[in-house]
Amino acid sequence: MATYSINHPSKGEINYTDKKRYLWLMSMLWPLMPLGAIYLFTQTGIQAVLAIPLALSYIVVPLLDWLVGEDTNNPPEELVPQLEEDRYYRILTYLTVPMHFIVLFAFAWLVGTYDLSVISILVVALVAGSYSGIGINTAHELGHKNTTLEKWLAKIVLAVPAYGHFSAEHNRGHHILVSTPEDPASSRLGESLYAFAVREISGTFVRGWQLENERLAKEGKSFLSIHNEILQSYAMSALFQGSLVAYFGWILVPFLIMHNFWAWSQLTLANYIEHYGLLREKKPNGNYERCKPHHSWNANYIVSNIVLFHLERHSDHHAYPARRYQSLRNFENIPELPNGYFGMYMLSYVPWLWFKVMDKRVLALPHIQGDLSKVNICPRKRDKLLIKYQQ
Repeated sequence: MATYSINHPSKGEINYTDKKRYLWLMSMLWPLMPLGAIYLFTQTGIQAVLAIPLALSYIVVPLLDWLVGEDTNNPPEELVPQLEEDRYYRILTYLTVPMHFIVLFAFAWLVGTYDLSVISILVVALVAGSYSGIGINTAHELGHKNTTLEKWLAKIVLAVPAYGHFSAEHNRGHHILVSTPEDPASSRLGESLYAFAVREISGTFVRGWQLENERLAKEGKSFLSIHNEILQSYAMSALFQGSLVAYFGWILVPFLIMHNFWAWSQLTLANYIEHYGLLREKKPNGNYERCKPHHSWNANYIVSNIVLFHLERHSDHHAYPARRYQSLRNFENIPELPNGYFGMYMLSYVPWLWFKVMDKRVLALPHIQGDLSKVNICPRKRDKLLIKYQQ
């Protein structure tokens, strides 16, 4: 295991060993998990085994998060530069990119080659979409970095779920307006997942294109040109998915439509749980305060973090978006989710249960303490919520 050290002038020798160093391999290998189910099916002919990856994600991982627990340790800040310069961690993100292509190709082969029932094709589309949705997380980690290689890899992996507008929208839109009423990717108190999905999917799509158009206009370049980064990614999507249809047949069209939609929904789920009800203060000059750790929901659960490149330490990510996944920190007295992302996804599917669990957590936060003026509230439900929660 690699150990990082420094002889600090006032603190003396500081050492740090990342005990999760090799566990991060799971973030690279997790997208390949469905290949095991495909292999089982080819050996047994039992179509039900194709649903195993869904059970692993939405039943096994939440249980393991609960059983294994949390890791709240932080790397010493003095050693973060060394930790971030260790190429091992970024190579893992590079190697994850082809994994997403391999899995979608494998599922396309399965659908195009075997005589599956309609229900099995739907299940396979959901499984493939769930794991391609994780590809958006891979692009998330890569797209925040200031290297040409990583930015290109982000565009390439976004071609798998055909979500090429993500980087432009997320980096230049969501991160600017996060936890404000103006952000379509920040959910509001009292807003169900389904109402949020309608607002988020359409709103982020439009905003992504607008932001890219603005960027190109400032550079004096045409919107319809090879310089358009969204079009670059979508062109790769058309080439990849179009090739799958051409090779395996038209049965791939409904499969890919369902796959793409479900992959997009994984980002919607993440956005829904990451900032629910949280609100940045608006200053007298009309600007919002700087995004701080308490403006995002955090989770330190070991298992789901090691398969998502530490995405769940979201508080530090939004406060300091350039930090690499291995050096993201935990903070005291910040919003904490009661389970990892996969467990919270399941909870969000049932709005009344989500509200029962999460609304009281929002209002009990140290910086809110029941003050609804400090909460991002769903406008349609404002009056009802004020009556329900106002003391």
